[in-house]
Parts: sequence; C-alpha cells; structure tokens
Amino acid sequence: MRHLLWIIVAIIVLPLFEFASAHAAGVHCRPISERIGNDPGCWIIADQPVGNLTKPQTFWYLDAYPTRVLAEAAKGAHGAVVESLGKQWLLSIEDDGWRAPAGGERIAQIGPLPVTAGEAYTAQYMEAVFNPGMTAPTHVHSGPEAWYTLTGETCLETPDGVQIGRAGGQYVIVPGGLPMHLTATGKEQRQALVLILHDSTKPASTLVSYWTPKGLCKN
Repeated sequence: MRHLLWIIVAIIVLPLFEFASAHAAGVHCRPISERIGNDPGCWIIADQPVGNLTKPQTFWYLDAYPTRVLAEAAKGAHGAVVESLGKQWLLSIEDDGWRAPAGGERIAQIGPLPVTAGEAYTAQYMEAVFNPGMTAPTHVHSGPEAWYTLTGETCLETPDGVQIGRAGGQYVIVPGGLPMHLTATGKEQRQALVLILHDSTKPASTLVSYWTPKGLCKN
C-alpha cells in the first residue's frame, strides 16, 4: 500500500514541480516545430537574413494578406512570409516610407529601429503567447527587439526602467545590448509578433546574469 501511495504522489506532484520550476526559470524561445497544439510560449517562426543595412535606423513593416500566395508574390528581398495568430503576414525590414505591393493590409510600421550602418543583420521572428504571470529569463539581444501586440499586456524591465506593451498601445522597441526581463501582466493572454533584428555574426539572444531586475513589473 505504501508503495502504491508513493506512485500516486509521484504522478500528481512531480508534474506540478516541473511546471513550477519551468515557470520560475522563465520561458525560452524554441523553434515552432517543437510546439504541441496551441501550447503557450515563445516560438521562433522564421529567420530571415536581410543583409547589410546602409542607414543607422530602419523600420519593421507588418502587412496582412488574404492568402499565402499573395503574400509570397508581394515579398521583397528583406521580407518573410509567415502564418501566425490567424493571419498570413508579410514581415519586412525596409526604410522609412516603404509601401508593400497592393493586395494586403498595412497593420503596423514599427520604428525607427537603431542599427549599425554597414553591418549585416538577420530578422528573427517569433510568435509569443504568454498567459498572465509568465516570464522570460533575463537576457540580451545583439540588435534591437520590437513587438506588435494583438492581445494582452507585457511589462518589460531594463536598467532604463519599464515599458508596457499592450494591444492598441505604444510599440515597444529595445536597443541591442540592453539586458531585459519580461513579464506578461494584466488578466488577458498576451499574443504578439516579435522581431529581433540581430547582428548576423552573433546569437539573437543570450542569457545574462550580470544584471538583476528590481521587480518593477510586479509593483
């Protein structure tokens, strides 16, 4: 009987312990191929080299098309077509004032994004689906990060303070090299498209321990 009791405890308690440990450690971004069903988390949906950028700032354009075929036909050299959060997206890194070919709907223009002129960059795109209270571990990017929020709210703490990203609100842009800690806040599930425009010779993201957030997103 005692042996049976330990088996029951293991079945009930160990999954909860594993969930709590993962929750405490924060959500790590993984390839979309590893996603099971509609699991929440951070999912890498595309890596698109954009080559050398000739100006010290650039912009991220989000256009939605009714079909993938139309989006692919409209894609330029600095564009990527992804299916995410119920839409077919053309995501492009271009100069200020750029217009996508006809047939789509301009959803957002986010920028300016600070970059180093003459350096080669890669656009890593992610689908972020976080339930309230979920976090990302403290990390840094080798280029600017930005996100477009469809639902929910996100609080981002850096050494410079706090930024809040929410649907219909101000876009969040974080320069490369700045450590950050992210928390899904509010009461609604956070759904967002995320861009890391990183130095092509360096990792998009790196975990760091040299900076500790003050917990401003919990106040």
